[in-house]
Amino acid sequence: MNIKSTNRFALICFTIAAVCLSGLSAVRAQTTDSAEIVKISTKQRESIESVVHDYLLKNPSIIREALQALEMRERRQQQEKVAQTLRSFKKEIFFDPGSPVLGNPNGDVTLVVFFDYNCGYCKQTLPALAELIENDPQLRIVYKEYPIMGQASQVAAQAAMASTKQGKYAQFHDALMKAETIDEDSVKTISEGLGINYATLKKDMGDPELNAAILRNLNLANSLGIGGTPSYIVGNQIIPGAIDTVSLTRLIAFERSQYVKPRPVGKAVGGLK
Repeated sequence: MNIKSTNRFALICFTIAAVCLSGLSAVRAQTTDSAEIVKISTKQRESIESVVHDYLLKNPSIIREALQALEMRERRQQQEKVAQTLRSFKKEIFFDPGSPVLGNPNGDVTLVVFFDYNCGYCKQTLPALAELIENDPQLRIVYKEYPIMGQASQVAAQAAMASTKQGKYAQFHDALMKAETIDEDSVKTISEGLGINYATLKKDMGDPELNAAILRNLNLANSLGIGGTPSYIVGNQIIPGAIDTVSLTRLIAFERSQYVKPRPVGKAVGGLK
């Protein structure tokens, strides 16, 4: 039994004993002799401890059941805490005009993705997201540039965001995700290959509004307790780590069943002007 389980076991035993003792205290409260109360309570406490000990030995399954109930309650509390946090940042998460949007901008379900272009797991999930967009015409995907893996990631995020001004975010994003190495040279090569004006792109990468949008993503992730990539948000859930197409599809289907429809803002690739 690990430390966490041991602590929970102790809590369960304490709770059982406390309930019994509270009953005795209520009965004895009618007496005026406080010394007698202490004396009787001590005797009764020893008796209760013995009863609890014997009962748990004879019925060990109750420990497992109690632990399961406690874990379920803690899980519900954590889920509600996450849901409350997401509700508090709803506008920043789903409707930030600086976050590019792919798929259907008027879709009935929104999937939010925090990613870094140097993240291997993010690269692995690229086909899954492409498949979702292709197979689900009602899916709206919000891309949160979250460069946390060094200067090269920052450059890539700035370049990708700047590409929205030339209407090339989707293509540029895919190309960066597929690139083995990311630096200024690879950014230039990718840009030219997609017909993007690199000089204009470089200028737009320094746009204060663009960089403010990236900073908002970093601050938002911190507020939500997101510390790694990829991370996803669907409805009232935060899903850390890479996830396959089937699991994502199930999460989206569940959210759709809740009849929650976002109110999209701006163009299909965000609102950087």
